Amino acid sequence: MQHSAVPELAHAHTRPIHWVATATAVAGVVALSSVLQPGSAKAAQPAAGTQPKSAPAATAPSTTGVDFPLECGPVKVLVQKKASGDLDGDGIPETVAVVHCDAPMGTPPDAVYVLTQAAEATRPRVVATLVDPKDRLTVTDFAVRAGTVTATLLGYSTSDVPSCCPDVKTAAKWQWNGNAFVRSTPAAAHSV
Repeated sequence: MQHSAVPELAHAHTRPIHWVATATAVAGVVALSSVLQPGSAKAAQPAAGTQPKSAPAATAPSTTGVDFPLECGPVKVLVQKKASGDLDGDGIPETVAVVHCDAPMGTPPDAVYVLTQAAEATRPRVVATLVDPKDRLTVTDFAVRAGTVTATLLGYSTSDVPSCCPDVKTAAKWQWNGNAFVRSTPAAAHSV
């Protein structure tokens, strides 16, 4: 299942002219560095009690205040699970949330959404749907590791199977390919 890309997750596509310009710039830096030689360096330790400053780490988007595209009628949307990681390799973490309607009875279907937050934005927004609640799936064994989202999906072989008792178990994995999240099945996955 592929979903449309958004600016926060889109990466530029390189063209041959890009590589020519890069090679020219690198050659210029190498040539210039052979002409200019640095003076002798003297290492200095920071004064006692001071710490070198580093750039603050980017924080993952929160699920608070997010307008999830889930119709729950009179009940609230419940964030069941969440995990964060850099899914597109840009150094800024995204948050993946497993949510469903907080129904007082039954087993409401889960949805899985990817959240991002632009630097100038006041709150995060949903940029991709990995699991749609219309698919009637329950998400277990959910994790985000090394740019990959993994989960076990419990579902139903037919519409006659009661929602209390899923009879299909599928492992799923999603990875960003530069344009969309692509779903695959992990190598050691089995279905019940």
